Order: sequence, then C-alpha cells, then structure tokens
Amino acid sequence: MSKPFRGGCACKAVRYEVIGEPVAMVDCQCRQCQMDSGTGHASHVVFAGAEVKFEGEAKTWDLVGDAGTRKRRGFCPVCGSPVFLVFPDAPAIFSVRAASLDEPERYAPMFVTWTASAQPWDFIDPALERFERMPPGQ
Repeated sequence: MSKPFRGGCACKAVRYEVIGEPVAMVDCQCRQCQMDSGTGHASHVVFAGAEVKFEGEAKTWDLVGDAGTRKRRGFCPVCGSPVFLVFPDAPAIFSVRAASLDEPERYAPMFVTWTASAQPWDFIDPALERFERMPPGQ
C-alpha cells in the first residue's frame, strides 16, 4: 500500500487523510461538476472501503446527479473550497477533489466521464478513454 493521501481546503480548516488505494482517478465533465468547480470539469480521486480521517468539520449539501445518483458534496465552511464527494447509497465510496490533495501530482487521470456535457473550450488529454455518461457497471 502507498502512503496515505492527505489534503484539505484552501484555508486548512478542513483536512483529511485517506488510507487506501484509489479505485479510479477521473475527470468528470457533467454540468454539476462544471458548476461546482467553476470550470469545464472536476477531477476526482475515488476510493472504495478506505479508512478516512478528518480534522475540522466540513459542510455538505445534497443533490441528485444527472443519472439519478444521490450525492453529498463536502466543502469548507470558512473558505468554500470543495473537498470531497460521497454517495449516501454507496457509503463505501469516498472521493476527494484532486486539487485538494497536498500532493496533487499524485493525481493521474484514468478516464473522462460525462463527455456529453463537455464544453468545447475544456480540453482534456485526448489519449484518455472517454464515456458520454458513466462507464458501464458504474
């Protein structure tokens, strides 16, 4: 197992440590990720069954994704930085925003989702596998 993934918000009021290996690293171009990130996509490091530790308390807000998936996005109540994403119907899944990592260079995108919502000005590595929505089985 590699060293833990650590990170947090811009002002450091919310910090996390994830002990476990990512199951996916994904650039998502859905409209919700666009609005949440303020740009053309959001980059996520996804874990399944990992141990997660927090310092500080994030605020959350719930939404239903384009495919009907219930999501809970976590952000810092002080600086507003988006930090994590969880799925109430899949509690073992924990996802952090790649930009929130202390070592963002550890992020290595594997594929792109929701290209059906992609903006023409958002250029992502053309070598990455792409899915119009979610990959099969997700």
